[in-house]
Amino acid sequence: MQKSSIYCSSCSNLIPIEIFNTDQPEECSYCDRQIYAFAFPALVRPPEQANSGEQILVEGDASCFFHPQKKAEISCEHCGRFLCSLCDIEFGGQHLCAACIEAGKKKKTLKTLEDRRVLYDDLALALAIVPMILFYVVVITAPISIFMSIRHWNSPSSIIPRRTKLRFTFAILISVMQLVGIGALIYLFTTGFRA
Repeated sequence: MQKSSIYCSSCSNLIPIEIFNTDQPEECSYCDRQIYAFAFPALVRPPEQANSGEQILVEGDASCFFHPQKKAEISCEHCGRFLCSLCDIEFGGQHLCAACIEAGKKKKTLKTLEDRRVLYDDLALALAIVPMILFYVVVITAPISIFMSIRHWNSPSSIIPRRTKLRFTFAILISVMQLVGIGALIYLFTTGFRA
């Protein structure tokens, strides 16, 4: 098994190259945590297959913007810079340079590049459970939890695709039980004073 120079964020052990650049999350062989590992193609190629870029053979050939001694293979589809095979990053069906990917990340212009996501199911469940400590807040948070669960039922959940709608379901059930309990208490207090 080949080793890489990328470490697991959970256990700090080296991640095997075999689980790089896959569409599905893979388990770390040491801690069994679900991870995605994406790397430049040059990192995962065996040394004997590594393409270090061609030298410029003819005076008039275009050179790579980042490596002037290497022959350009393709141009970046965002900025137009010429790129050698080392600098070419295929991302979302486009050929981009690292600078454009970084700029797209900062400006949020690359829609398919996500490094974080709001977990609405966790938020809805927290809105249902945490206010149980403060009884009077439930009247406000339970309807918000139900609304958030229904509103974001089809929103993308975690970047790791194994999450289910179970948290939304629990949030709705707990919130409905809270509202029914509050309604029952109000009913008992109002009818108890009349009796």
